[in-house]
Amino acid sequence: MSKISAREVALTVLCAVENEGAYANLALNRALGKYRLEKLERAFATELVYGALRHRGTVDWVLGGLLKKPLRSHTVLLRNILRLGAYQLLYLDRVPPSAACNEGAEMARRHGHKGAVKLVNGVLRNVARMEREIEYPPMEEDPVVHIAVRYSHPEWLVRDWLERFERERVIAICRANNEAWPVTVRTNALMLTREELADALRKEGLRAAETVYAPEGLRIEGYGAIDSLAAFRSGWFQVQDESSMLAARALCPEPGTRVLDVCSAPGGKTTHLAELMGNTGEIIALDLYPHKIALVEENCRRLRIETVRTMVRDATELPGELKEWADYLLADVPCSGLGVLRRRPDARWRKEPEQMPPLVELQRRILTGAGACLRPGGVLVYSTCTLNHEENLGQVQDFLSTHPEFTPEDLSPYLPDTLERIGQGSLQSGYIQILPGEHGLDGFFISRMRKRK
Repeated sequence: MSKISAREVALTVLCAVENEGAYANLALNRALGKYRLEKLERAFATELVYGALRHRGTVDWVLGGLLKKPLRSHTVLLRNILRLGAYQLLYLDRVPPSAACNEGAEMARRHGHKGAVKLVNGVLRNVARMEREIEYPPMEEDPVVHIAVRYSHPEWLVRDWLERFERERVIAICRANNEAWPVTVRTNALMLTREELADALRKEGLRAAETVYAPEGLRIEGYGAIDSLAAFRSGWFQVQDESSMLAARALCPEPGTRVLDVCSAPGGKTTHLAELMGNTGEIIALDLYPHKIALVEENCRRLRIETVRTMVRDATELPGELKEWADYLLADVPCSGLGVLRRRPDARWRKEPEQMPPLVELQRRILTGAGACLRPGGVLVYSTCTLNHEENLGQVQDFLSTHPEFTPEDLSPYLPDTLERIGQGSLQSGYIQILPGEHGLDGFFISRMRKRK
C-alpha cells in the first residue's frame, strides 16, 4: 500500500461525513485502521478531522468572503480541501502557512485539475494574509449571527439557546463545544479503589487525575488505544464521562434490589449500577437492537458483572411481564445530544429543529411505559445528554402532570451540592441541568422521582 499523508486521511474522512452521512468517529477509525500512519501522523489526522468539523461554520464564513461563487457550488472534494487548509491557517499555530497552502494546492492537483489548483492556492494565500484578524459580524447588530459565526454553531441552535440562557452562558457553551474533550474512566469498585486504579494506570505510562464530582472517576491522558491497556482488559475500569456517572449515583439502588435500565446500551450506566449494588440483586437491561445488547453483555463480562439480565425490548411497549417489577428504574432516554457536541463535532451540522418533536414524543412514550414497571414506593431517574428544555425539565413536568402517582424527590443526598454552582435547577427540587464547559463536564440532565405507595 502506498504511503498516505495525515491530510489525505482527513480529507477522506471529511468527504465521507459530508457525502455519505458517515459519523466522523467511525469514519476516522476505519481510515486509521486502513492506513498505517505513524503515531504523530495519526494524531495530526485526528486533529484535522475534529478541528475542521468543529470550526466548519467559521471556516465556511471566511471562505465565503473570498470566493467568487458560493462554497456550496463547488464539489465536496474541493470544499473540504479548502476547509482543511483554512482550518490549519486559522487555528493551528504549529503548521507553517506555506505548508498549509502548498499541501492544499497539491491535494487539489492530485484530485482535481489545473483550475482547482489555482483556486485553492489563491484562496488559501488570502486566508494566510488575514493573520487571523477576522472581522466578525457585529454582536450589537445581531447576536445570533455573531455567535454562530465566531463560535461555529448553527444559527437555529444559537437562537434557541439565547432564548433559554444569558448571552455569556451561550458563548461559554459554544466555546466548550469547540474544545477537545477529556477522557474519563470509571473505576470498577468491585475490583479495586480509585487510588489503586490510578497507580496501575500510571505504571502503564498514563497520567491520571481524580474527577471533581464522581467519586469513581479518573481523567486520563497519554494512552494509545484504550483496549491495549492491561487495566482495561482486566476489567478494572469503564470509559464513561463524569456527567454520565452521576446518573447511577442519582438512582442509588440498594444492594439486593431489582433495577430496570430501559435504554441500557452500551452498558456504562448498567454496569455502574451493578457495582453500586455490590454485584447483588438483579438488573434487567433492555435495548431495542440485538447488536447493542451484545455490547452490554460484553462490558458485563469484562467487568465481572454477574447480576445483569439482558432483553431485546422496545422501551415504548412496556410493561408486559415487567409490570411493577422494579424497585428502581433508570430511563436514560434517546435524545438530541446537544450536551455532547464537543464529542461529536459533526453532529451540530446534522441537527435540525424539526427533529426535536419526534424525540420528545419518543421520550414521553418511554417514560409512560417505564413508569408502569415501577412498584409503588419505587424510584425513577430520568436523564439525557441534551440541553433542550422540552426533552428535559419540560418532559418531566409533563410526566408529573399526567402521572400524579409520581412526585419529585430531593437529589441532594445523592449528588454533591457543588453541582448547583455550575448548572441550573436545584437538587432539592429533584433535578439538575449540567451545562457544558464547567470542569470539563458534558451537558447532562438528571431528575429523580418516586412513585407513591
